[in-house]
Amino acid sequence: MEQTHTTHNGVAATPGAQRRVLVVEDDPTIVDAVSARLRAEGFLVQTALDGPAAVDAAEAWQPDLMVLDIMLPGFDGLEVCRRVQAQRPVPVLMLTARDDETDMLVGLGVGADDYMTKPFSMRELAARVHVLLRRVERAALAAVTPRSGILRLGELEIDHAQRRVRVRAEDVHLTPTEFDLLVCLANTPRAVLSREQLLAEVWDWADASGTRTVDSHIKALRRKIGAERIRTVHGVGYALETPAP
Repeated sequence: MEQTHTTHNGVAATPGAQRRVLVVEDDPTIVDAVSARLRAEGFLVQTALDGPAAVDAAEAWQPDLMVLDIMLPGFDGLEVCRRVQAQRPVPVLMLTARDDETDMLVGLGVGADDYMTKPFSMRELAARVHVLLRRVERAALAAVTPRSGILRLGELEIDHAQRRVRVRAEDVHLTPTEFDLLVCLANTPRAVLSREQLLAEVWDWADASGTRTVDSHIKALRRKIGAERIRTVHGVGYALETPAP
């Protein structure tokens, strides 16, 4: 059996260049198409067709990333995500058949890092997988790279070294994507960043078709740090509000 080691953020990585992706989907046609594309991209791929099998596979195989459908037999992808994230942090790209923002927000709330709505292009899915893995690598590097000080913006505190956020001295659990999004906004407080800027800087994704992903992550972030801290500029983007000097 191939050995794995654990990176600084607890995510197992495969020695060498190949990374492990667990594809969880009950539609055999989609499973075959996604698996073939990811293997062509150089990933090692395993599949699971239902919720219980997905949790078992994640525990036994220790994937570097999961592509996870919401609608599954046994129990749904949201429950899979909860159980897997309770064992170890794993980046998750959630798939949903419905263009329903409630599903997206719930998925982000249980630990998914990104989502795609069916039907989707295999090119975009492969790109999203690469982006999520690069973000994990950046987070691991940041954890061992000294960075001066802690950023405090009123009652909001961002600890770059530990990738921790506190509001009124209380810890707030953010997904890796939410943390990177908050840091991006905090780097230029009060300045308005367009959805396209945020998509490019946080997701490394330049296609404007993904701007709804930004909107959904902003909504999830607001729920955790307070809606009043992120200002919407309609038709433009978002800004992180800070206390008046």
